Amino acid sequence: MANSIIGRDMAVDLGTANTLVYVRGKGVVLDEPSVVTLNDATGEVLAVGHEAKRMIGRTPDSITALRPLKDGVIADFEATEQMLRYFIQQVHRRRYFAKPRMVICVPSGITAVEQRAVKEAGYQAGARQVFIIEEPMAAAIGAGLPVHEPTGNMVVDVGGGTTEVAVISLGGIVTSLSVRTAGDEIDAAIVSWMKKEHSLMLGERTAEEVKMTLASAFPSTAEPVGEIRGRDLVTGLPRTVSVPAAEIRQAIEEPLHAILDAVRVTLDQTPPELAGDIMDRGIVLTGGGALIRGLDERLRHETGMPVHVADQPLTSVALGAGTCVEQFDALKQVLVADTRRYR
Repeated sequence: MANSIIGRDMAVDLGTANTLVYVRGKGVVLDEPSVVTLNDATGEVLAVGHEAKRMIGRTPDSITALRPLKDGVIADFEATEQMLRYFIQQVHRRRYFAKPRMVICVPSGITAVEQRAVKEAGYQAGARQVFIIEEPMAAAIGAGLPVHEPTGNMVVDVGGGTTEVAVISLGGIVTSLSVRTAGDEIDAAIVSWMKKEHSLMLGERTAEEVKMTLASAFPSTAEPVGEIRGRDLVTGLPRTVSVPAAEIRQAIEEPLHAILDAVRVTLDQTPPELAGDIMDRGIVLTGGGALIRGLDERLRHETGMPVHVADQPLTSVALGAGTCVEQFDALKQVLVADTRRYR
């Protein structure tokens, strides 16, 4: 049974778009969309994760597919707790009595009330002890940056609900900014552009696919042209439009600008010594947004600093939080302390 005690500790990257679970000694064991489908009449959970995501925009009146987290924080407490519980049970199939220690990632701009809600959800879902780590810190550790050295490390984590920009030195965040403009806003910008320019209504899943396949932040040589399907707002019938990548770039210009602005503001508030370090070492891009074509180029162009995309941008936050679980005592200082304990 010794193994079951060791294997219980887990880290959860509770994201607006995806939730990842890291189990001690096993690595990232679960990566699913943060979506829950509920039966409105009974209030019971029908599906969670991938299965629930397939239902978005396709449900009858009696069923609601919802994303319990908005802008990186909990919007629907019950659904979040159900989702967490489901994911924990996926990981600990047989051990219902397992009460893991849990490290949960939160955006750096989170209020005390929002932070409490996250902890509470963790306890309700069956954790013995809940620790909180700020996302940029976890992203930096996960991307392999030397966070404990007295040098400046800058990380830009573009997620689903928030973009976290932080400068980290000596195991702490020196200056950080969390803006609620990220992947979701980019999807929304694509939806409203297609509505305005082409009178075409897109679903949120289609918009996300367009972002992944066509969107770019910087012009490149061979740019693709994509076929986008939606509903014509004039005739009400389905229609397909051909749209070049350059047009989608124009569509997402505003949210991109907000993200770049956040980087500029953070650099502006960074102590000069650390700014010099960042000039040498560069900015590290993580999160799903790091996969947008040319975002690194665009940042390089706008800030004049070297920009690197993390090796596994989608999992770096989960890996960083997981590292805290593995080397709990060594990394205790980066966690936000918690006083409440279950005996």
